Amino acid sequence: MKNIQKIIILIITISFLSCNSTTNKTVEIKKDEIKKYENIFKDLKEYLTKENGKLWNHQLYGALLFVNQDNRIIIANEKDSKGILTKNGEIYAGILPNEINIANTAFDWNGKRWTMVMLPLPKDYNERLNLLTHELFHRIQPEIGFANLHQKSCNHLDKLNGRIYLKLELEALKKALATTNEKLQKEHIKNALFFRNYRYQLFSQSKENENLLELNEGFAEYTGTTLSGRNDKDLRKHYIQAIENLYKNPTFVSSFAYRTIPVYGYFIRQKDENWNLKISKKVNLTNYISDFFSISIPINLKDTIFQIRDEYDYIQTNNFETKRERKQKELLAILDKKFQVNPILAIPFQNMNISYNPGNLIPYRDLGTVYPNLRITDNWGVLTVEKGALVGKNWGKVIVSEPTKKTDKIIEGDG
Repeated sequence: MKNIQKIIILIITISFLSCNSTTNKTVEIKKDEIKKYENIFKDLKEYLTKENGKLWNHQLYGALLFVNQDNRIIIANEKDSKGILTKNGEIYAGILPNEINIANTAFDWNGKRWTMVMLPLPKDYNERLNLLTHELFHRIQPEIGFANLHQKSCNHLDKLNGRIYLKLELEALKKALATTNEKLQKEHIKNALFFRNYRYQLFSQSKENENLLELNEGFAEYTGTTLSGRNDKDLRKHYIQAIENLYKNPTFVSSFAYRTIPVYGYFIRQKDENWNLKISKKVNLTNYISDFFSISIPINLKDTIFQIRDEYDYIQTNNFETKRERKQKELLAILDKKFQVNPILAIPFQNMNISYNPGNLIPYRDLGTVYPNLRITDNWGVLTVEKGALVGKNWGKVIVSEPTKKTDKIIEGDG
């Protein structure tokens, strides 16, 4: 007998909140906190004024606000047009409206395009510069030709061979970073591109889909690392450690681009400091990188891959990923019960805005992506999830478990 799943479709007729409501509350900021953020803004402005917009032919410094995740207090370097932010010393403070998600992002609000960064900021100076310039890139994206880079699914990077050949690509890049011998560097870069192109042969549409994320987050992180103030030795060490840190993520589907393009860009920059200015959103970065290093992909690529992969810890990687694949099948069984057997609540999107952790997403069959935790705002209100929600692959709805409590103002369920 087939299971008949109970599906609740939530038809929204009223809004739980007014998305235009902003209360002008007085925010008390301690003097030492004011001074701290005044110095952070001042140092950042001086650093980027000195840089003078050379990296992108565009000044990065602009409207920037920090948000405390616990109380939604804003610390900003500029005032807004509606007077929500009040001046405290040389900074501006206020409360972020409830309908705006807290995230490291760029967004339009009260007459300006802002960069938002979540507090606390990294204590390390170079890490802080890296983060801030990464996010400032997102603010200027529309002005430098990288607007509307709609992300497509990279779910192949959660499959066995997708993960294996991404890791082998990254291992080759690590070896290139670990040597100063130009001939060896190019050999490892060539092999990295071989692994990349073999991955594209295994998964249709993967080349186009990966490229969109690399143009977006890849270039943002290239900006962050390039303008992080690290010297060459420390930058190489940072890239190697960042790749190692990526391996600790539950999934790579939305986080791989933070590691690939910054490293390829680092090597290209050694020969052409302005290479990024030659890229438009119509360019395929894999093709560009291959052409730049005069690397041709062999016709018998599979044979070549099998000859070189052991140099990059293929056996160890394969063993690890095979064990993970078995665990993923167990996880899929749990998700099947949650989203296909048990009763669910399906909420259609109307004017959705979402914040989430890009490092823990779970591609779910051909139905969409499971977000272990997220916050969505829409015309109907705010949805906060701590135990998993399924966002449909066409971004039309979000699915959660059946509500266990319903009142006139709130609907609650497991997580």
